[in-house]
Amino acid sequence: MTLLLEPTARVSSSPDIIDAVRDPDCNLAIWQRDSVPGAEELAGEDHGEIRFSAALSSLEARLANELDAASYPAGATRDALTTDILDLAQRFAAMMELDSVQVRLGIVTTNSCRKFHEDYVKARLITTYAGTGTQWIDAADAARVAEGGEPQAIQTLGAGDVGLFKGKMWSGSPAIHRSPPIAETGERRLLLVLDPPRKG
Repeated sequence: MTLLLEPTARVSSSPDIIDAVRDPDCNLAIWQRDSVPGAEELAGEDHGEIRFSAALSSLEARLANELDAASYPAGATRDALTTDILDLAQRFAAMMELDSVQVRLGIVTTNSCRKFHEDYVKARLITTYAGTGTQWIDAADAARVAEGGEPQAIQTLGAGDVGLFKGKMWSGSPAIHRSPPIAETGERRLLLVLDPPRKG
């Protein structure tokens, strides 16, 4: 069952909800699900940031090399993480009609994007495997923020939830969101971001 929170945000436990972003009246689709087992342990370790673009045909091999370079240990947790990233990349690419994707995976311990904002991309897929998920606001609160006010109801994705956010390059009403403020709390987030590959 799909829950319509606002005319612009839809939530479901079905992965098919991702395709709702194609609808003109939807700028945020949220797939509610469990996270990868063992993700909290990975977030507690020191890993380098992974950031690269690759064709879908070479993504698996490139991801394996990048995980090695970032010191992600071999084992069941890494295997599950790899499988999930590849699955999300395929889903994102299919929805966006892409043959390659840009991948960013890393540990976040700061207020990296603490202000509510829209992304300057066509669409962005975000999932937080461990820690507090991305925060977002509905259209009414977005209007309040645009006028210099404060949001009245901040929504937060759960660990493992997948959010597909329309960006400014797709919609006149992009999804407004931010990274949760976690600086100086000791929290460590394991964050995956998928974008269309940059041109040029």
